[in-house]
Amino acid sequence: MGWSRLEDVRAWSASNLAPISRRRARGDASGRPTGPRMIRVSAFWLLVAVLSAYASKDWFKSLCALIILMAIIEHPDVPTKVFGVQGLNPFNLLLLAVVVGWATSRKREGLSWDMPSHITTLIVLYFAVVVISFFRMLLDRRGLPPAEFTTATMWSEYLINTVKWVVPGLLVFDGCRTPERQRLAAWSIAGIYFLLAVQVIKWMPLEFASSEDMASRAAKIMLNEIGYSRVTMSMMLGGGAWACLSLMPLVSRWRFRLLLLVSFAAVAYAQALTGGRMGYVTWAVVGILLGLLRWRRYLLMAPLLLVLVAMVVPSAVERMLQGFTTSNGGTVVNDYEVTSGRNIAWPLVIKKIAEAPVVGYGEQAMWRTGLAAKLGAESFSHPHNAYLELLLDNGWMGFLAVVPFFFLVVWRAVGLLRTQDNLCTAIGGMTLALVLALLVAGVGSQTFYPQDDGVGMWAAIGVMLRVSVEKRKALEGGLCFEDNQGATGAGVIGQGRLGKSRRRVAAAAYGSWAARRRRPELGHSVLSPLAAERPPAKWPRTRLRVDGGPNEIRRFGRTGRHHRFT
Repeated sequence: MGWSRLEDVRAWSASNLAPISRRRARGDASGRPTGPRMIRVSAFWLLVAVLSAYASKDWFKSLCALIILMAIIEHPDVPTKVFGVQGLNPFNLLLLAVVVGWATSRKREGLSWDMPSHITTLIVLYFAVVVISFFRMLLDRRGLPPAEFTTATMWSEYLINTVKWVVPGLLVFDGCRTPERQRLAAWSIAGIYFLLAVQVIKWMPLEFASSEDMASRAAKIMLNEIGYSRVTMSMMLGGGAWACLSLMPLVSRWRFRLLLLVSFAAVAYAQALTGGRMGYVTWAVVGILLGLLRWRRYLLMAPLLLVLVAMVVPSAVERMLQGFTTSNGGTVVNDYEVTSGRNIAWPLVIKKIAEAPVVGYGEQAMWRTGLAAKLGAESFSHPHNAYLELLLDNGWMGFLAVVPFFFLVVWRAVGLLRTQDNLCTAIGGMTLALVLALLVAGVGSQTFYPQDDGVGMWAAIGVMLRVSVEKRKALEGGLCFEDNQGATGAGVIGQGRLGKSRRRVAAAAYGSWAARRRRPELGHSVLSPLAAERPPAKWPRTRLRVDGGPNEIRRFGRTGRHHRFT
C-alpha cells in the first residue's frame, strides 16, 4: 500500500504516535532524550555543526554528506523541531549552510547556469504544477481532516518541503563540474541505499525471512526504527540495488569490485525483507531493462539470482503469491488480495478523473472529492497509483507537464549508459535505475510530488545532466595544438548535436609534449572529455583516427590499449 505525505487519520496516528512513544520510552516523561539516545542526538548535532562550518570552505563535500544523511534523517532519534519551531531541524540548517556556501563560491568563481533550456523549461513547468495544485488545495479544504491539515502543516509539508527535496539535485548539477566531484556525488548517492540496507538487515534478523508475517513485521519495524514506510523502502532499495551495481565501471581493482558486489547483495537482500510486492516487481523490471540496454550477457544469470533470493528469503515468494490459491486442481485468484484493495479504489478514481479530465481537482483530491470517505473501510487517502493521482489532482494538463520530464531524463540516461566511457556508463546506469524505480513502482504506489525518499534520485538526475552537458561541450568544442614539427593546426574533436542526429567526428594527431605543456587545459587525453585532468609525468606516443563510423574515435598508445569514444 502506497503512502502520501500525510496518510489517512489512522495511518497518520500510527506513524507519528509510535515514534513519540518510543522517544518517551528512551527519555523522560516529556520526551527529552536521556541516556544513549542523548549521546546519539548530541553526536548528530555535532556532525551537522561541523558540516555546516565546513560548507564555507567546500560546500560540495558538505552537500554530499547531506545526501548520505538522508539514510538516517527519518530515524525517530533525529529531531524534527528545535524549540518547537516548525521547519527548524538539522536537515534544513545544514541545507541552508550549503546553499550559502554555494552562493558565495558561485559568485567568486563567476559560474553561470548552463542547464539546457528545454530541461529548465520542463523543471519550471513541473514546479508550476506543484504550486498551482497546492494553492487549489489551500483555498478549498473541504473534506480535509482539520486536525492534520492545519495551515502551518500544509505550507510546510505540501509546498516548502516539496521544493526543498529537489534543491540538493539542482546544487549537485551546478557543482559537479569535474570528474572527481561527479564520482564523489555518485558514491554519496549509493551510500544512501547501502546505509538503509544495513539498517533493514539490523532490524529484520534472518529468522524473519522465513516468517509468515514478515510483511506486517516489516511495516511496523521499518516505520518505528528507520522512519520510512515499508512500501517506500521497498521501492528505494529496488532501484538502489541496481544503482550500486551500475557503478562497477568506476572501479578497476578486484577488491573494490568485490565490495560493490557485496553492496549489491546487501541492498537486494534488504529489499527482499521489506515484503513490498510492488518493490519486488520494480527490482526485477529495472534489472531486466538495464541488462537489455547494456549488459545482455548477464541476463543469463537472472534465473539463478531469482532461485537464490527464494532460497534465502522464502517469505518473499509467499508474499508475491499472496492471493493465489489452488482449488480442485486449478488456481483461484483473489483480486482483492492480489491488488490489496486497488481493484475497488481504481475504478472510482478513474470515474472521478473523467468528471474533470483537463485540470483535475488540486492536491489531496482523494480527501477533497470525498473518495477517501467513500473508501473509508479500505483506508485509501491516496489512489495507490502515481499516474492516477497526477491525473486526479492536475488533469491531463498537469500530467503532460510533469511526465515528459521523467521520460527525457530516461532518454538521456540511456544515451550515457550505452557509451563506452566508464564514467558516463556508471552515471547513466545509476540514474536510470533510480528513475525507473519510481516510474515502475508508481503503477502500484508512490507519488510524483517530490518527497524525502526521492532525494537520491534527484541528486542522480543532477549528476547525469551535468555529465551530459559536459560531454556535449567537449564534443562541440574545438582544440588547437602544435604538431611534432612545430606547425600549428586545429582539430575538432567532435561537433554537432547529441541524440538522434549523428555526430561528425574529425581526429587529428596529438602535438608534442612541449605543446601540451603550454596548453595544460587540453588534459592528457581527449578521452577524458568531461573535464581537464592533470597531465601525467610521461606522455605516451599517441595517435587518433576515426574508426568504425562517424560516431567513433579510437586512441592508440604504445601499450596497444584502445578506447572507443562515442
